Amino acid sequence: MANSPTKTVEQVKAAAAPMTTMSVLVPALAWFIPGAGHLIQKRWIRGVLLMVSVLAMFLLGLAMQGHVYKPNGGDILDILGFVGDVGAGGLYILARGSDWGQAAIAHATADYGTKYLIVAGLLNFIAVADAYHIAIGKKS
Repeated sequence: MANSPTKTVEQVKAAAAPMTTMSVLVPALAWFIPGAGHLIQKRWIRGVLLMVSVLAMFLLGLAMQGHVYKPNGGDILDILGFVGDVGAGGLYILARGSDWGQAAIAHATADYGTKYLIVAGLLNFIAVADAYHIAIGKKS
């Protein structure tokens, strides 16, 4: 039998993702300020497009009187709504701190607004992952 080289745990960890300042700073900044993870890496067009998209969707959701979910442990749909909302980072913190999006959903546009808020957060989660992959060199 031929000897097959086996990798140690340390080798696998070292090859997985290099731990650098940018690999830690970029995802945190990208979550807190949508698009900033790309801007800090000089991906100007992508960063501005993401920033404008997430901000526009979030503001439109608020303008339509969408509901901003609070942290909760109840209904699964409320939990998922919270996870989607919290993806918007600093926008979510600002909305919760200012008590925006807490009115009762009284008409159809408010329900659409709620979906806009959730999708803005989910889009930001995707942007964070993209910025992280650029920071560690998996994507150019």
